[in-house]
Amino acid sequence: QQQDCPFGFRCHNRLDHNTSGLTILAKHMVSGCMLSAMVKRREIPREYLAIARSPILPPSGTIAAPLGSKPGSIIERTIDWENGERAVTHYETVTQKNGHSLVRLWLETGRTHQIRIHMKYAGFPLVGDSLYNPDMEYISRQALHSARLVFNHPITQERMEFTLPLPEDMRQVLDPVT
Repeated sequence: QQQDCPFGFRCHNRLDHNTSGLTILAKHMVSGCMLSAMVKRREIPREYLAIARSPILPPSGTIAAPLGSKPGSIIERTIDWENGERAVTHYETVTQKNGHSLVRLWLETGRTHQIRIHMKYAGFPLVGDSLYNPDMEYISRQALHSARLVFNHPITQERMEFTLPLPEDMRQVLDPVT
């Protein structure tokens, strides 16, 4: 705007509604096209933090279950072994506090609602997830946070790494103020 040039930006790694954290925005079309290609080639590792009730067992592992649209819904997704698209989520428990587990997750694929559905499928739905686990006792949104992104700058090739700490509402689930 200061240079009186038209400006638009495009988000290159979408987050589910009510998921907090990092996202990538391109300032111009050239870098935007390059970032889009990097996302499609899975060259931008994404790491998330999530909170589920109870201990996660086993404490680390991989969830590989195909995802598809839930019949009769335009929003919800479900595990679909016949027609679903490949979806793989890796996870490890970071800590357990206050009857909850903080879990670090990273995606091999990036399907809509992937983490939320995979955690529910594994028996550990995210707290506060109004769509897949309406457990709103501790938080008013799904306890899911995009915490880390790593990629090479599309123009300079400089390694870029961004981290964002756990937001206050999620910290309160683990360490409530008494």
